[in-house]
Amino acid sequence: MRWLIGIGINAILFMAIAGYFDDAFRLSGFGAAIVASFLLSILNVLVRPVLILLTLPATILTLGLFLFVINAITLLLTDALMGPAFDISGFGMALLAAIILSLVNIIIQKFVMDKKKK
Repeated sequence: MRWLIGIGINAILFMAIAGYFDDAFRLSGFGAAIVASFLLSILNVLVRPVLILLTLPATILTLGLFLFVINAITLLLTDALMGPAFDISGFGMALLAAIILSLVNIIIQKFVMDKKKK
């Protein structure tokens, strides 16, 4: 259940980012946002651990900040798999979107999800 909520939250965040960065981050609609969020979650399960393992020295040297680069790479992989329905203009936009997604997800988990548990 929590996984589906995460997909919905990421889809909403994709729509918000696409609305704010018109030319750099494009979505064809909310359906594309849901599919992109679903693909991103699958890539986070399958590809992200391998990337983290391969780039462990860089992650340690940057005190974990390299994880944002890994998140940007998974976003670009999602872009490549989605085709024209989901378009990120470049690595800089993917990095910015990864930072925004990470920060908002942390805030939502901290204040919304943790309060539901109590």
